[in-house]
Order: sequence, then structure tokens, then C-alpha cells
Amino acid sequence: MTFETLGLNPRIVKTLKTQSITDPTPIQQKAIPLALTGRDVMGIAQTGTGKTAAFSLPMVQHLMQAGTKPDLKTVRGLILAPTRELAKQIFDNVTDYTKGSHIKVNLVVGGASINAQINRLQRGSDLLVATPGRLIDLLDRKAVRLDVAQFLVLDEADQMLDLGFIHALRRIAPLLPADRQTMLFSATMPKQMSELAATYLTDPVRVQVSPPGKPAEKIVQGLHFVEQSDKTALLIKHLNAHPKDKALVFTRTKHGADRLTKALLKHDFEVTAIHGNKSQGQRERAIKEFRKGQLNVLVATDVAARGLDIPDVRHVYNFDLPNVPDNYVHRIGRTARAGRDGSAVAYCAPAEMSELKAIQKTMGRDIPVLGGTRWGPSGDTRQKPARPNRKRRPNRRKAA
Repeated sequence: MTFETLGLNPRIVKTLKTQSITDPTPIQQKAIPLALTGRDVMGIAQTGTGKTAAFSLPMVQHLMQAGTKPDLKTVRGLILAPTRELAKQIFDNVTDYTKGSHIKVNLVVGGASINAQINRLQRGSDLLVATPGRLIDLLDRKAVRLDVAQFLVLDEADQMLDLGFIHALRRIAPLLPADRQTMLFSATMPKQMSELAATYLTDPVRVQVSPPGKPAEKIVQGLHFVEQSDKTALLIKHLNAHPKDKALVFTRTKHGADRLTKALLKHDFEVTAIHGNKSQGQRERAIKEFRKGQLNVLVATDVAARGLDIPDVRHVYNFDLPNVPDNYVHRIGRTARAGRDGSAVAYCAPAEMSELKAIQKTMGRDIPVLGGTRWGPSGDTRQKPARPNRKRRPNRRKAA
């Protein structure tokens, strides 16, 4: 199957070829033909499998065929993403897909100059990629209009429909026309999220190329049971085993990311951290340096769990296990992208046993143990080995 047979026009196919994108992925094969018909789509696929192209290329084709410019302050297609990093990644991809065309793509996220964004939106947008909070700020300032938008996309829809974003979405969605095309894409889609999504889609077709919560097959996973105080030494040992490879390390908190970064710097690693307390400029600069190889290690909170598309990340370390089990799947999906191999190693302290159980339940399988002994149910002692089953000897007195 080729992009031509999916229904994309030769101009888009030619642009994709210049970027060495020639073979559609499974999610693209299933979603693009349906999206081109105008159907609402709910797409579920593992991270790194080309979901951005699956939802954006049909919109790009439609807008190219329209051949007209957007009116002032209007938006023709809106793509919402939960994090700045993911929004920037989508923006970069869509900008590449529309090179040489009249399609105008804009990006609005927090942490950047709102006045500069207002100026860009003044001229209208064919496609607008946004985080919900900043978009609401701009709507309140009457800097942008959504009343003629033909498309609404929620990327990482499970997080977009979570309680943290649902209030923002309830403000934004009614501002778009009711007869729009709506598409939801994610690597995971819990049942309650799927039910909630029904309020935003009309007769949607569900496209799924992997079970929800299942990581990419090429990711080699492993688990170490280790005391919290011993995690840094173990991480240093692992990083020293592959000094030239890119490694992404996830922590639970912003302060934890900074502490770990300082510890790694003392051991001469080229490393920095990104998290919610960093400015947008700092975060973009760190990702750029990591992408170019100026840094080999990037320490991050879950702001980098979605949307960080750096193909040559070979190793992901879950220094702290995430509180939300689905985030584990998104974290380790930062490696083994675009068909490459990768490894994901998790460290589990005694206090993290409940998180580990939730993660393994979500994936439907256990993570192979590479080191340490499984912590017991109480979390503060190691589990005792089970006693072998022994046949009870008959009570001879009673039998007599």
C-alpha cells in the first residue's frame, strides 16, 4: 500500500518523499482513507507509529483543494495537544507536510510571548496547533475565532479528556461549528475516556492497530528492584555502559529532576533537565541540544512523555515510576521509534509497588526482572520465597 492508493494527491506524496516518508504505517493505512471521507475518527496506536500524519494529511489535502486564504483571526482546523512539547512536535511535522503550499500553520502555547502570538493569529490560520490553556487566553482576548473551523483534532486524547483538561475542552468545543469533522488519536484509551469522547464525535469509526496500553514490540523492557537511595548509583552504572547513546530519564517531580541532573553533572555526563518550571525557551533549547547530540542524557518529568520525537533515543529509564500507569507506556514510547530498536528500564523502590502493579495490569503482562528481589506486599521487606507444597502425612493414630 502506498500514499497514492490511500487517496492523497501527488503534490502531498511528492512532499513526503522529499522527507524520506514513502511507506504509510498501519495507523495511516487505516485512518487516512476514512478521514478523507469526512468521517469522525477515533484512532488508537502505539507511540511513534505516525499518528500525526494520519490525522493531519487529510486536513492538509482538503485545505489545499479549497485554494483560498483564511479570513482575519479565523482558524480552519484546530489541533489540541496537552503539552507544549507535543504541540511543538505536531507543528514542526505539519509545517514539513505543507512546505511549498499556501497552507498557513500557527502554534500557540504557554511560556511564549502572547503578543507575538496575537500578531500571527491576526492574519488567520489554516491550521492552528495549541495547548488548551493558552488558546483560552487568546479567546478571552478575542485574538482568534473558531466559528468557521472545519476540523477539530485531540492528540493524546486520553489526557485531553482527563479531568485536568476537560473543563478547558468544554469551553473550546462549543465555539466550533457542530458540523465539523472531529478526530481523536492516542496510544491509550481507557473505557471511561472512550465513553466521554462520544460527546464530541458523531458516529465515529474506531481505528485500532494495537491493543490500548500495549507498547511497541521492539522496546526491550526490564525492571530493577532497588532502594530509592540506591537508584542514582544504579543509573550512573547503566549510563556508563553506553556512553555514546542518547538516554532519556524520567522522574516523578520537578525537584527530583533537578537533583538528579546535578548528581549526573558531578559525574561528567552531558545532561540537562526539562520540566514545568523551565521556561519555554529553556525547554526548546534543551530538546534541540539533545536532538543534535550535544547532550547525551535528558532528565524529564512527564512533560516529555508525549510528543518528544527523537528517533535515535536508544534508552529510556524510569528513575521513578509514574503515578498514572498509562504514562509508563507513553514514556517508554520515546524509544524504538520509526521501526528502530530501544530499551526501557524501570527502577522500583519499595514504596512504588502499587504503581508497578498498576502498570503491569494496564499492559497485561509483567516487566522482566533484571535485578534485585521483588519487594513484599508491605513494601518494606523483600518477599519471602514460597514454600514448596508438601503432602500432609496421614494421622496414623486417628486412622487406627
